[in-house]
Amino acid sequence: QVQLVESGGGLVQAGGSLRLSCAASGRTFSSYAMGWFRQAPGKEREFVAAISRSGAITYYADSVKGRFTISRDNAKNTVYLQMNSLKPEDTAVYYCAADLGFGGRTMGVYDYWGQGTQVTVSS
Repeated sequence: QVQLVESGGGLVQAGGSLRLSCAASGRTFSSYAMGWFRQAPGKEREFVAAISRSGAITYYADSVKGRFTISRDNAKNTVYLQMNSLKPEDTAVYYCAADLGFGGRTMGVYDYWGQGTQVTVSS
């Protein structure tokens, strides 16, 4: 089992940057594919980015491709989401998730979820 704790959210102006972190408990972090999802008010939770166990393979939603970068440090049990050129439509609660399988874009495959961190982008 793994516990996930997100941090790094906040209020930023459009065009600015934030880096989200997700710290995982346990000694088997490298066994999990990781993903970031987000949920805006009144909308369904949606896929943002995902990364394989080794970090060699990454996936991005079209809406964030070229602006966001997912990475991981298995020695630190942490996955990151670097968000640049932020837009008001990026405003949401951001969640990290862990999957013992291959992860990817599908929310339903993820076994463990963090509590979320709020990102607000002002225009």
